[in-house]
Amino acid sequence: MLTILGFVMIATFLVLIMTKKMSPIAALVLIPALFCVLVGQGAKLGDYVIEGVGELAPTAAMLMFAIVYFGVMIDVGLFDPIVRGILRFCRADPMRIVVGTALLAAIVSLDGDGSTTFMITVSAMYPLYKRLKMSLVVLTGVAATANGVMNTLPWGGPTARAATALKVDATDIFVPMIPALAVGLLAVFVLAYVLGLRERKRLGTLTLDEVLEPVTEPVTETVLVEAGGGTAGGAGEGAGRTRTGGGAGGAAGAGPSLDKGPDTQEPADDDDFKGLDPDRSTLRPRLYWFNAGLTLALLTAMIMQFMPIPVLFLLGAALALTVNFPSMKDQRARIAAHADNVLNVSGMVFAAAVFTGVLTGTGMVEHMADWLVGAVPEGMGPQMGLVTGLLSLPLTYFMSNDGFYFGVLPVLAEAGAAHGVSPLEVARASIVGQPLHMSSPLVPAVYVLVGMAKVEFGDHTRFTVKWAVLTSLVVLAAAILFGTI
Repeated sequence: MLTILGFVMIATFLVLIMTKKMSPIAALVLIPALFCVLVGQGAKLGDYVIEGVGELAPTAAMLMFAIVYFGVMIDVGLFDPIVRGILRFCRADPMRIVVGTALLAAIVSLDGDGSTTFMITVSAMYPLYKRLKMSLVVLTGVAATANGVMNTLPWGGPTARAATALKVDATDIFVPMIPALAVGLLAVFVLAYVLGLRERKRLGTLTLDEVLEPVTEPVTETVLVEAGGGTAGGAGEGAGRTRTGGGAGGAAGAGPSLDKGPDTQEPADDDDFKGLDPDRSTLRPRLYWFNAGLTLALLTAMIMQFMPIPVLFLLGAALALTVNFPSMKDQRARIAAHADNVLNVSGMVFAAAVFTGVLTGTGMVEHMADWLVGAVPEGMGPQMGLVTGLLSLPLTYFMSNDGFYFGVLPVLAEAGAAHGVSPLEVARASIVGQPLHMSSPLVPAVYVLVGMAKVEFGDHTRFTVKWAVLTSLVVLAAAILFGTI
């Protein structure tokens, strides 16, 4: 009974947020509370919530101070050289911008923290997407999927959890998987290229100067389309195209319109574009190397686990604010500038604590995992590597990484060992679902992504899940092909 109710609860939550019947925060709180009562454990709801909040409180604290720290680093211009390089590559071409999004997300993901990746990627690319009226779910989908592939780094979390749960070396899990993961990352770039071509067909190609030029007429804007960019009305190279009423691709012959679905974006405001301003007052060029050294030291301390990550970000944020903005007034202004993101993300994390607390406390997760493992046919025992890889997709989406790697993976490894399958093989297969996992409603970092990009979580889910599943299956197929699994 708990198995059925668990799946029904998750399905109800996903349907409600994808159809926008409820906000994610409301759904994360009210749906599990209702199901807790339905399973006859309503009296224990408070205990489950407090336990869930206690488990996620360090994550919420880490995200709060990480947003402040990296927000300050973005303000002072630490990442401007990377952004300028990506922008030079993009040249205001929608296809190049989407590929650049995947490239930037993959590079920044090397630090092993999804929240950091999303803050930097969205801060750099969001103004371009808004100004060109590109689909913001393309931004969130590509960034999340690229980060999901890179999340398998030994210091990223899943690989370390798998190694700990099965008592094997993380290097023995990750290194043989590098070719398959490289194929998965290539698949993300191919996906970005295809989605970028779709956006280019819809919007055309502009010059970077036109993108940076302030919009003085909010109603009618005339821009010049580069050769090969899909000229309006097919009038030939250099033909003018007029956007009326802020609708991208609205001119005749500008390609099929995709603006009627959830990808529709509002016209860009000049305020949305200030992230690219090379003359913003918050820049601190004289402190560039201090900020770079501080960030490098912070990331090194995270990787070496010198202190708990929330403590590191708390210290880093305090130091960054004090050195870069000695004035109390400036410090308050910087904190206020990022308060919206901090409140949205921390609120979502604590709401998610209700969901995970009820799911775990009532025993639903355990029953769901046992049912799925028991549903594996006896004849598939020798193929437990493949089975684990396939199960990692839904299980890491509907469960936390801790729940999957410490609760389910040992059972799968034990079943595989009975048929001669190495625990290392099962461990490698367990990380292939990470591209999908990074868009799970149980991952706090995804709320940083959708919050900063101003995208509804339901729209992100509807757009991203299919591509993330495809990427995960590509990684699994490549691992089988290379003999890793």
